[in-house]
Amino acid sequence: MLARRSLSTLFGSTRWRFSPRPNLCTPRLWRIGLAGVFLWAISGSFGRIGAIAADLETIRDRGELVVGVKDTLRPLGFRDDLGQLQGLEIDLARELAKDLLGDPEAIAFVVLPNDERLEAVYDRVDVTIAQVGVNESRERLVQFSLPYWIDGTALLVRDCGAADGVGAIGEASRCPERAEDLATATIAVLHGSDAIAALQWQFPRANLTGVESYQAGLDRLESGEVEAFAGDRSVAIGWTQGRSGYRVLPNYITARSLAIVLPKGMQYATLRAAVNDSLEAWRTSGWLEARLKAWGLLDATGDRLAPDSANPRVTMDEAASEATNEITE
Repeated sequence: MLARRSLSTLFGSTRWRFSPRPNLCTPRLWRIGLAGVFLWAISGSFGRIGAIAADLETIRDRGELVVGVKDTLRPLGFRDDLGQLQGLEIDLARELAKDLLGDPEAIAFVVLPNDERLEAVYDRVDVTIAQVGVNESRERLVQFSLPYWIDGTALLVRDCGAADGVGAIGEASRCPERAEDLATATIAVLHGSDAIAALQWQFPRANLTGVESYQAGLDRLESGEVEAFAGDRSVAIGWTQGRSGYRVLPNYITARSLAIVLPKGMQYATLRAAVNDSLEAWRTSGWLEARLKAWGLLDATGDRLAPDSANPRVTMDEAASEATNEITE
């Protein structure tokens, strides 16, 4: 009876009486307890913040830069036929090791799952370069460098100009050159994707159909069930590089800056400054633009979204803002 009365009191009344004993479960103490439980829960993944993360001096004393990367995402980070890591982000990591330590081979790669790309900079890696988009919620946990590329949602379509590009689709009306050509099309998109709202706004007459995976979207595109598949631009570009008969439309449905993840804290200010200095130097020298072109990213993105070689102060964030303005106009 006492337990039943206690539960009814907890959930159905503002009076906190659990027993005749001294009243230790006041609302204020209850809130303090909940706060403690919350802090204990998040400490499992971020509890060692600042304790193990390396600053620039530590990295240089060690003589090796430890970088978190992806190994399944062409053309950003993937393994070639020999099992070696390749891609734009692998190139960035090696060039950063060269700038910080004087040797592009003074580096150790750690392949990270998506849900560990942020927390890893506090206990396993020095920086993460693994298709991490900048947003406000992430900035509360980690620090970001200047951006190195603009990712976002793109539309993958059949390339009817390719030798095998017509396939089951065949009709000229199903060979779009720009997003506007898909005004009344059927577009596949991942279930729960953040891009759904943007697609609905930009294509109010289009028919959106949900799919469970990128492979399912590609299968529907290949069979002619849909005219386009909406997914990450980087992933879509990777599909076109590994398979003939597809192309990525130049339009941005959504846009986000990709940047290098660093630990948050004043003790890492010199590391952040060194990383940003490298990114600025890569832009002004043309090295970053050359690597983007080499991996097929700059052509798909369009020159106007690349750093302006005539004005090196134009940043990727400004380019992303320009792309976003075009999306919302």
